[in-house]
Amino acid sequence: MSEFISISNMKLNFKIHYDTRWGQNVLISGSIPELGEWQRDKAVCMSYTEGGYWELSLDIAYTDQPIFYSYLISEKNMMDIQEYGYPHTIEYGLGDLFFQDEWQNEDSCKIFRDKKPYWRASGVAIPVFSLRSEKSCGIGEFDDLKLLIDWAAQTRQQIIQVLPVNDTTMTHTKFDSYPYNAISIYALHPLYLNIQKMGNVKDKEQSTRFERLLKELNKQDTVYYEQVDSFKWEYFRILFEQEGDAILNSCGCQWFVDENKEWLYPYALYCFLRDRFKSADFTEWGVYADYAVAQKLLSDEETMSQIQLYIYLQYHLHLQLQEVHQYADKKGILLKGDIPIGISRNSVEAWVEPEYFHLNGQTGAPPDPFSETGQNWGFPTYNWEAIAKDGYRWWKKRFQNMALYFDAFRIDHILGFFRIWEIPTESIQGMLGHFSPALPLSVEEIEKAGIPFDKERLTAPYITDEIIQKLFGEDAEEVKICFLERNAKGTYRFKKEYNSQLRIANQTDWQKDKKSNSIRKGLFDLINEVLFIEDSREQSKYHPRIACMESYSYRQLSDKEQECMKRIHDDFYYFRHTEFWKREALKRLPPLLSATDMLGCGEDLGMIPSCVPEVMEKLQLLSLEIQRMPKQYGLEFGETNNYPYRSVCSTSTHDMSGIRGWWQENSEWTQRYYNNVLHLEGEAPIDLTPECAEKILALHLQSPSMIAIFPLQDWLSIDATVRRKDFEAERINVPADPQNNWCYRMHLTLESLKRKRNINAKIKELIEESNRTEAYEQ
Repeated sequence: MSEFISISNMKLNFKIHYDTRWGQNVLISGSIPELGEWQRDKAVCMSYTEGGYWELSLDIAYTDQPIFYSYLISEKNMMDIQEYGYPHTIEYGLGDLFFQDEWQNEDSCKIFRDKKPYWRASGVAIPVFSLRSEKSCGIGEFDDLKLLIDWAAQTRQQIIQVLPVNDTTMTHTKFDSYPYNAISIYALHPLYLNIQKMGNVKDKEQSTRFERLLKELNKQDTVYYEQVDSFKWEYFRILFEQEGDAILNSCGCQWFVDENKEWLYPYALYCFLRDRFKSADFTEWGVYADYAVAQKLLSDEETMSQIQLYIYLQYHLHLQLQEVHQYADKKGILLKGDIPIGISRNSVEAWVEPEYFHLNGQTGAPPDPFSETGQNWGFPTYNWEAIAKDGYRWWKKRFQNMALYFDAFRIDHILGFFRIWEIPTESIQGMLGHFSPALPLSVEEIEKAGIPFDKERLTAPYITDEIIQKLFGEDAEEVKICFLERNAKGTYRFKKEYNSQLRIANQTDWQKDKKSNSIRKGLFDLINEVLFIEDSREQSKYHPRIACMESYSYRQLSDKEQECMKRIHDDFYYFRHTEFWKREALKRLPPLLSATDMLGCGEDLGMIPSCVPEVMEKLQLLSLEIQRMPKQYGLEFGETNNYPYRSVCSTSTHDMSGIRGWWQENSEWTQRYYNNVLHLEGEAPIDLTPECAEKILALHLQSPSMIAIFPLQDWLSIDATVRRKDFEAERINVPADPQNNWCYRMHLTLESLKRKRNINAKIKELIEESNRTEAYEQ
């Protein structure tokens, strides 16, 4: 198929060569009104001309925004419409445009989405910090990825997936270990530097001391984040004093600075002020909380001399990760990175470009299997209107920077491009959030649906003696005296100083004992006892509280009101927003995906709107399939043989236990899985045996999914002599625990893993038997 497009005199002209059979028509659907705004019934039919060409000429209103469109193929009656290819982009507003796009070479990997039909691959997932080699320093490093690449190639895997690798340094403590809370969307994490590749400390006494400390840190079976951070930063500063000027004055470094100055100087200045004020919260930096004021420091010679350290480190990071990418390319291994949906409210971006964010809000996730009260990530929400005004430049730059080091990406929580879970700033849990953007209900709509609107009854915590007694037992009277007061209706309300979860947490001198924890949890539950939540931007518009049917407040409604409330809730969360969220995603995602040639994957777990699979298929984004979290209604376990081709299937993720831990979480589930999925007779073993683990991996490898990626821990579970004895130590993250320490580290070195002949032969055999061996061609 060849495509010719021209734009001139406010006319948009399409001409494509496509061999259709009798009865077929070619249509175009797109993002602008003239192309139907992605509504298939409004797609525009092209005209057939001689030589197999289809043409269309449209009068078009001026726009400075990109235009997105797709070709559709219809049959005789125009009802059976299928999409051809992937969405395209026209950067309109650049004057007359004429270009030709040849798609005739289907073996090309330049565009992954139209690579080879039914190309299937396998791979391994592990955070960089979890890698372990004989030469690393108590934490995984970029250079360790080379050994992992060797192992992947040895076992015929083709993809390595890592967690975000951006700088998260805020406090130089273990709380910086959270990889999704970066201070920059561009800067790489200094702790992933291999210090030996940077250079040697010349002072013999210091060098000997560093060698001893390095060996001690590398013996540890978990990441001692603070000790590693202290060690490496001391080394960085000494090495910078030795050779910083020479590196900074090199042609390579000067090129790097010139290419990246737009983000590099703000990042370096941020680091300088963070360390000067001993706080990553830029609102505590006095006049420098305003970047426009702080930016003037870049004209100060002394300040410039002090920020050079951070530039020096970023240059080394660029060289080391670029070298890894080139090494992977030579070995035929794809590197897959991770793009967090949010940014930290204490990040360079929030400081420099606050107009792109709603800093007075916070994001998270509604209740799901990961957390029964929802998740609060603390990130600000996006100001999508501002981001769209400049053609999504902010997001495009982010993807283009990632493409320097990675061949594929995983969008963490891709549902955030449809809608995000927005939580009040005074909430700690995620239960009182609501989706944004959304179509909140008016009072009239609520009453029309059968619920008489009493704002205090429906939107304030509904607290009676009965629920107080149920939640607090023998502590009920103490709770009433300390935290509550009666209202005119005979029920209770919180005293003003305790009327939010944040106030409860901050204004009470909680003891670290079982009673205090129980009371605090009960108070948080009471705060959540509402049926509707007022919209944060539209007054007198309301969202039904998520999962409100499980609340005590709901159970106090009449039977008829309960029926009406359930109908309102289900319609609101499962039907009301389908087309609305679909349009939002189709405005936001195409510009990002067209910015690079990386293969796109989306983490689409949790509460999934019905429009998500359609949009992801339209954009040829790979979904994520986890067998223990089936997307099909009514299934207990996902059916791996029915997974879509455009998907990544995995046995587990960093947010859940590995298959060995999952095996012991619920013995009834395990038994049914053992008999009905693995088709094994008798009683399931208490511990997951290597044989059962191998069967689980084989099920996934034999699925239709384009990519099967397993955590390293799950790969190793198939060999009793190699896998870790304590499987609980392999857990990376517990989403319900905001204080989780991300410290998982391999229990054996990569050098040792490469020498494990039996398991490596078994992995290779499993991959070959599943026909996931076709080489990646560049």
